[in-house]
Amino acid sequence: MRKAIVFGGAGQLGRCIYAVATESNISDILFPEESQADILDPDSLRGLFEIERPQYVINCAAYTAVDKAEDEVELARQINKDGAYNLALLCKEYGATLIHISTDFVFEGQNVLPQTEESPVNPISIYGLTKLEGEKAIKNTMENYFILRTSWLYSEYGNNFVKTMLKLGRDKKELRIIADQFGTPTYAIDLATAIIQIIESNGTSYGLYHYSNLGIATWHDFAKAIFDLSGMDVKVIPISTSDYITKARRPAFSIMNKSKAQNILSLKIPNWHDSLKICLAKINKI
Repeated sequence: MRKAIVFGGAGQLGRCIYAVATESNISDILFPEESQADILDPDSLRGLFEIERPQYVINCAAYTAVDKAEDEVELARQINKDGAYNLALLCKEYGATLIHISTDFVFEGQNVLPQTEESPVNPISIYGLTKLEGEKAIKNTMENYFILRTSWLYSEYGNNFVKTMLKLGRDKKELRIIADQFGTPTYAIDLATAIIQIIESNGTSYGLYHYSNLGIATWHDFAKAIFDLSGMDVKVIPISTSDYITKARRPAFSIMNKSKAQNILSLKIPNWHDSLKICLAKINKI
């Protein structure tokens, strides 16, 4: 295994990468503390690159508070754009390949066909805009990169929709969940596995790729599946986006076409419903 450094290792995806690496007995992936790996501190980053000389850099660090970003525009831009740029510069200088995580929120969500990597982008939130700016910063700085757009991440780690629903379902017998936003729930362990496979393949088919689980769901579908698979008696009432106003707008339809990742990177992508079963089983064990 080639040496890799994970930035944002304390977050949900970072913890999933650690779990997959540990289960696979991979010891060449480093997870430095944030104080040692601040993507907004170029001098500190350079010191880390100089010592470790990584062949791969995995950027899971991001500002992901979608609604809060509408008020903290500059902070979101610093982390999602400037941080990505700082890593890209050093990866280019030290000859490392950058694996960067982006989002389906770069799409406006008005096109009801699965979005390809060539589909027009038009983010409707500050979060989506700053993540797109991060993509562009990487593309304009270096060539040896894999940008992976993903969607609706959840896992047994951190805070996410699945764990929120399970918590609410223990206290309430009825929940109102949005039923007119379409996307794909993605098990972060699956994405972590794909990232490690990209590193292990040592391939050079660099570029932008879509990676989410297969299938289509609304948040209502997702919630209902969580309760059904968990055997919880919770009535899930469908509501429209207009019934639940948020600070930031969300894409109405952000299904992504994953054929490029399947064909070029040879990634096997599970269906979201199958992966949800696995995640819920792990949460039940915990």
